[in-house]
Amino acid sequence: MLILILSLAICLVIGIPIAYSLGLSAFSYFAFVHPELLSVLPQRFYSGMDSYAMIALPLFVLMGSFMNEGGITAQLIDFSLLFVGRLRGGLGLVDVMASMIFGGISGSSVSDAASIGSVMIPEMKRKGYALEFASGLTVAASTMGMIIPPSIPMVIYSHVSEESVGKLFMGSLIPGVMIGVFMLVITLVLSSWKKYPKEEVRLTPKQILTTTQRAILALFMPIIVIGSVVLGIATTTESAAVGVVYAFLVGYFVNKGLKLGKLPGLFKSAILTSANVMVVIALSQLYIWILAIERVPQAVAGVVTNLGLSAPVFILIFILIVLITGTFVDVSPAILLLTPVFLPAMLLLGVSKIQFGTILICGLAVGLVTPPVGMCLNVVSAVSKLSIVTIFRAALPFLLANLLTLILLSVFPQISNWLPALLMK
Repeated sequence: MLILILSLAICLVIGIPIAYSLGLSAFSYFAFVHPELLSVLPQRFYSGMDSYAMIALPLFVLMGSFMNEGGITAQLIDFSLLFVGRLRGGLGLVDVMASMIFGGISGSSVSDAASIGSVMIPEMKRKGYALEFASGLTVAASTMGMIIPPSIPMVIYSHVSEESVGKLFMGSLIPGVMIGVFMLVITLVLSSWKKYPKEEVRLTPKQILTTTQRAILALFMPIIVIGSVVLGIATTTESAAVGVVYAFLVGYFVNKGLKLGKLPGLFKSAILTSANVMVVIALSQLYIWILAIERVPQAVAGVVTNLGLSAPVFILIFILIVLITGTFVDVSPAILLLTPVFLPAMLLLGVSKIQFGTILICGLAVGLVTPPVGMCLNVVSAVSKLSIVTIFRAALPFLLANLLTLILLSVFPQISNWLPALLMK
């Protein structure tokens, strides 16, 4: 294990990407400790990617790209204005609400930050909001993108934990909405304190009907994708394929924002994004195999048993580990590294795979907003032209919503377990 940890640390320090760092450190371990197993590594590498469920990964990425290019962002913002625009800090509240809805379409926090941020940050600045406030709120709200289903990280966690993707989607729904509600409250309080403006919104029946009609097809997207899985009509992969077709039809024929000339670029982007994740998954399988050989999960479970830790206490310790890991490691490798180490101990304490996965994804979502790795932080920085440190400071009050949700998840497992038990027995 010393060889494994040292070689990984050296690779990361000299700037080798996390995926290849995992592979090189795993190879070093086998070369020095178990050279007789080197011939098995290619088979293990391939088996890490050989999963039918993982076909859903590029499909969800492509679905989000189609909806994004199809021009739904403005429709979702107009729809959100109907509900919260007339309150103090209306545009800030719209930012949060639009992120909640967009998260149920794209499955990606980075996509959420880019799409909502490019529209809302300039508009909020024009209406008198501080640029730091607009940027911090946008980047914090984007964390819901990978929590509210469909969630691309949940698909990856499902592959590692061997839990139903449908159950995981249902388990993350309530926590994702809770984060959104808490952020709405925080935004309302800060906006009232800073005297940010209200929006003049015409709530005539005609205006409500017109705005809802424009957004209704986009709002149906998560219902179709998640509903088909929950009701047993389709597998996760099949529902993702249906979502891609639906997104294309809406974007091309209805909104007319999706152009045929852009399709090759969108396909290429989905392929490259998915390939990067699949390489991480494949190389991390070697690392997971080493953890099994060295019986690391059993050792962690033994420590928990010997110390007599209760489930809530151990979960709080785990949350701290997740938050620290998410600061330095991207979401996909973090899922693949932390799950095999801590999940067995959690199961021993009576924590379900659904509760564990929800806590893991919610915790890693915070890492998207923390420097130096934070991908959403860098996206919003590019939009607002502010430094990542400035944006991070502005986002801290809103991240209280994420931390409060994590604490409640550790104490009340029903938050994540209730819906899957109710709908997917």
